[in-house]
Amino acid sequence: MKRVLALAPHPDDMEIGCAGTLAAYAARGAEIHLFVATAGDVGGDADVRMREQEASAKLLGIRRVFWGGFPDTHLPDHANALLARLEEVMREVDPDLVLVNHCLDTHQDHRTMGEVANSVTRYVPNVLAYETPSSESFQPTVFMDIQDTLELKLKALEAHASQIDQTHVRLSIVDIALATAHFRGVQGKLSCAEAFMPVRIRL
Repeated sequence: MKRVLALAPHPDDMEIGCAGTLAAYAARGAEIHLFVATAGDVGGDADVRMREQEASAKLLGIRRVFWGGFPDTHLPDHANALLARLEEVMREVDPDLVLVNHCLDTHQDHRTMGEVANSVTRYVPNVLAYETPSSESFQPTVFMDIQDTLELKLKALEAHASQIDQTHVRLSIVDIALATAHFRGVQGKLSCAEAFMPVRIRL
């Protein structure tokens, strides 16, 4: 993979879903890009969250962060505009691989991102859906070994300092990511992994 594009509805969605995979591809010399649809301002100060996302991206070796500028929690109302913006990003990046959150989800922004991505990635040879804590019916069959990038993934999550404990459960976002990495690792016959559902894979 020469060019990888990750799509995320909010800051920190990518980190919990596929940061280890992006870091692994960056270490292999791939050009990594990130599109974030909203600044996540419902969950915190927009400027703070954008700075946290940029800092995390730098840690992971991401070349550029594209910002959508859409209102947090209202992506369904802007689906057509999101599609148009993503088409622009797709033309600019021309990715070999796109990683996007799973479209079945309890959060409306996540559902819209997944649905819109299904259209804009129709000509991309490799498309994988990652999980977030709000994903539903996520049954992965593709696993990425992140043993060598797990520590970097956790540091990238820690860069989102304002969100560490905003989980609505008695676990930090880092605790959740670590538990998920080990669980998916066991499923993939690895010590730790990130898991994906394939939309399309070219062998």
